[in-house]
Amino acid sequence: MAKIEFENSEALCGWVSEQSAGACLLSFSAGKDSIGAWLRLRDHFSEIIPVYMYLVPDLEFVERSLRYYEDWFGAHIVRLPHPSLYRWLKSFTFQAPENCAVIEDFDLVDFDYDDVFNVVKAVYGLPEDTYTAVGVRATDSLNRWSAIKQYGAVNVTRRSFYPTYDWRKDDLLDAIEQAGVKLPVDYNLFGRSFDGIDYRFLKPIRDHFPGDYERILEVFPMAELEIKRVEYREAYYARHNP
Repeated sequence: MAKIEFENSEALCGWVSEQSAGACLLSFSAGKDSIGAWLRLRDHFSEIIPVYMYLVPDLEFVERSLRYYEDWFGAHIVRLPHPSLYRWLKSFTFQAPENCAVIEDFDLVDFDYDDVFNVVKAVYGLPEDTYTAVGVRATDSLNRWSAIKQYGAVNVTRRSFYPTYDWRKDDLLDAIEQAGVKLPVDYNLFGRSFDGIDYRFLKPIRDHFPGDYERILEVFPMAELEIKRVEYREAYYARHNP
């Protein structure tokens, strides 16, 4: 299908709202882009269903942020597993040997983002052609700018769109500041939203939220090796590069 052109993101949101009868889903990571997208959507949609996909279930620091945004926006945030969680389990990421046979017995299915959103649409009784908003901005990176320039800010086949595609970083931060909504603790810990189980995230979680770190080890019991790997590498370079 040919790219659909819009004068700006305001026009895009208005068009999508008409297509979806005022309802949409929102891929909500609790990061600044998804917060900005939610703020923009409120001007055009009467029903917004935010969906958070967790990498590790029941992390308290994540739940505190989600409860804050539920209170601030006055809407329930649906929690469902992230496709990466199943992918990591199936590839035995940070797994103890005795866990591998158990994971195989579960025969975990492969699924993607569209599958998650389709489940939400079915549960909420929304038409399959309801659109999902994603907080992607063209100025985030050259790749995103190139993709939006080539394909546009709406994907009619996948029923997804970028409600803030033409916002610059200053536009995003201004909208968040003017609304008075807070960024999650993630930005103090990681400088970004929580989206992985590598050293960048594991070390700050271990240092600041030991209970959540123990929860991660329940799901990925060998994750401590990631911290040991980096600490050993840094110690090695320090010894050989005084």
